[in-house]
Amino acid sequence: MADAPFDPFSDTLEKQAALTRLRAATDGADDGELFLERRRSEALVFDDGRLKTASFDAAQGFGLRAVSGEAVGYAHSSELSDAALARAGETVRLAVTGQGGVLADTPQATNRRLYTDADPIAGTEFGVKVETLREIDDFARALDSRVIQVSATIAASHQEVVILRPDGHLVSDDRPMTRLNVSVIVEQNGRRESGSAGGGGRYLLEGGVLDRADWEAKTREALRIALVNLDAEPAPAGVMDVVLGPGWPGILLHEAIGHGLEGDFNRKGESAFAGLMGQQIAAKGVTVLDDGTIPDRRGSITVDDEGTPSGKNTLIEDGVLVGYMQDRQNARLMGVTPTGNGRRESYAHAPMPRMTNTYMLGGDATREDIVADLKDGIYAVGFGGGQVDITNGKFVFSCTEAYRVRNGKVGAPVKGATLIGDGATALKQIRALGNDMALDPGMGNCGKQGQWVPVGVGQPTVMIGGLTVGGSAA
Repeated sequence: MADAPFDPFSDTLEKQAALTRLRAATDGADDGELFLERRRSEALVFDDGRLKTASFDAAQGFGLRAVSGEAVGYAHSSELSDAALARAGETVRLAVTGQGGVLADTPQATNRRLYTDADPIAGTEFGVKVETLREIDDFARALDSRVIQVSATIAASHQEVVILRPDGHLVSDDRPMTRLNVSVIVEQNGRRESGSAGGGGRYLLEGGVLDRADWEAKTREALRIALVNLDAEPAPAGVMDVVLGPGWPGILLHEAIGHGLEGDFNRKGESAFAGLMGQQIAAKGVTVLDDGTIPDRRGSITVDDEGTPSGKNTLIEDGVLVGYMQDRQNARLMGVTPTGNGRRESYAHAPMPRMTNTYMLGGDATREDIVADLKDGIYAVGFGGGQVDITNGKFVFSCTEAYRVRNGKVGAPVKGATLIGDGATALKQIRALGNDMALDPGMGNCGKQGQWVPVGVGQPTVMIGGLTVGGSAA
């Protein structure tokens, strides 16, 4: 049974009293808000033929912020009361006392809805979730006799936020999220390999990841990857051209380039792209967007965590840098307009510029033609973890599925391949763009300064010249 809609204002925290506290805390500030949140999450893990864990978490609280220039006063509490808000206000005031700022205009309102406001946890009976996991386990084992272990996870969450501005403007957003992950381990002739697949979005479990067609496809994909890895050879090493597949490989774009286009890093001069606005930073034909307005996508948000409606923002157009992703503070300090990218992990965190769904538009070439032009290199279609240095854009990514290519022919799968390079150089070395742009299946999480938020990525098939491939074979 679903809980009543989130209403943070009650006998212990009346709306008018909260507004009075907020106005006092932001008096003389440039900006600020009261962010109130209730979040519930559930996860069921079915492993090795049994329900291993079932967890449910619930939390609520507020975050009070006042901004003056580059200074930010922030305080939060899990107690929704006037007393707690009064204490928070005293702390926040320390950052803005005597500053004499003028409050920025309130974000424009929006009636747009990008996803349902229903609670996906309450929308499906617990027994249905467990039985679906059991069916996934049985299905995976029946697909291939080499399957020796199956792990499946169903996760759902419901985040409800209310944002109160000092002028009394109030905006709310209910954000559902669901996800299914399937992992399998196969064994053949004493060799074991694993494969995994998953995804989801801002929709209910029923009609989404619990539908048989959906989980069967994910299970088959996890098994396919595991079986590919059974035949994988040691990856080569050296500098070579690389073709990246469509969809999830856009995670490289997200990490190596996307973070470098967030406003705070550029305002502070810490990004490899700082000071390059209006300049050619990528090969002709390369266009990159960050778009939080795609319905039901994992990275989408109706409004950001400052109350600004999300946007479809062009970052690179035909190779030219034309925009950064901005929250309200950095936009004001840089003299530009907020782009709806002010995001936070929870009420306990202050917002900062973050990506939503970041993707590269496609070109005219077919995947087959791009691969055929690869004389000696790697065709990478799956990625795992990666690291990037924002200041210089240098990245290292591990491939979970990749193939050796010689003279345009896709050969054996390779294991242990890593891609090494830097985002600024890689952008200029893009030699071909496929006509098959795709978004990832909905499984991205992005970390920044200790905060995690859900994101999406995407790209077409892309050829990049001169990347360093780290492997185990010379």
